[in-house]
Amino acid sequence: MRKFAEMNNKLNFMATTLNEAQLQILDMMSFIKSEETLNDLKKVISDFFAQQAQDEIDRLWENGELNETKVEGFRKLHERTPYK
Repeated sequence: MRKFAEMNNKLNFMATTLNEAQLQILDMMSFIKSEETLNDLKKVISDFFAQQAQDEIDRLWENGELNETKVEGFRKLHERTPYK
């Protein structure tokens, strides 16, 4: 049964269609020759998404959708999946 699952996973992987952005990232990965370069790329990507999140937070704050009261409410928020 395990062999079937492994083969099925391989077939699903092979059937995956990549979009243009994913293909470009894969193409750029061919230039990475060291762990240091890979770590630098990870940092740049991480910084990019952190900036995107900060920009959205700033937008929400400026629109009034986010404010100090809501932020304080997050400190007491305990959303957990109820397990039965």
